[in-house]
Amino acid sequence: MSESQVWEAVDAYFTDHLAPDDEVTAAALRDSEAAGLPAINVTANQGKLLQLLAEIQGARTILEIGTLGGYSTIWLARALPTDGRLISLEYDPRHAEVAVRNIARAGLDKVVEVRVGAALESLPRLADENPPPFDLVFIDADKANNPHYLEWALRLTSTGSLIVVDNVVRSGRVVDAGSTEGDIRGTRAAIELIGSHPRLSGTAVQTVGSKGYDGFALARVLA
Repeated sequence: MSESQVWEAVDAYFTDHLAPDDEVTAAALRDSEAAGLPAINVTANQGKLLQLLAEIQGARTILEIGTLGGYSTIWLARALPTDGRLISLEYDPRHAEVAVRNIARAGLDKVVEVRVGAALESLPRLADENPPPFDLVFIDADKANNPHYLEWALRLTSTGSLIVVDNVVRSGRVVDAGSTEGDIRGTRAAIELIGSHPRLSGTAVQTVGSKGYDGFALARVLA
């Protein structure tokens, strides 16, 4: 087997035993594909990791930046108590429509709210509502704006909150300091902000699997 085939086989083995899709999550993927959404959702293994992180965090409030078809939203929302709250921001109205249906089928529409529009416009409006600090923020939207999303995440969290930034390896391209690509520049800026910000303690993890070579960053809010 090639290296990528090994990655996929290991991913499948872990998923089968630790994070198998159930009827709801499988339907969310199926309907997202049927609607023509890009297949850039997290994997089942990654979704289960998000759920576990939210459970370990004891999260009652979650902010997600980038909904897509609601697959990661479902994993995250399953970690919330019945009176919890998850706000997910999605730029594309068509994506949001699919996500809302998937979330409702999962029985999570009472705790999840999908807001449509550019996140950098939605975030100031959310801040104006003065919500309680979010316990967990998952950033998985356009990568060029990652540092801006991270700054807003800091404004909307408090001591002990957890921030997760997805897709930070970019198939290894993140090390290209001279890149002019928006996703690389934005990702590098976010990583460097985590490393230098006095209110954050973070790390990043490389991953391989069915979605290729990538990774995520984790940052805990210190104060």
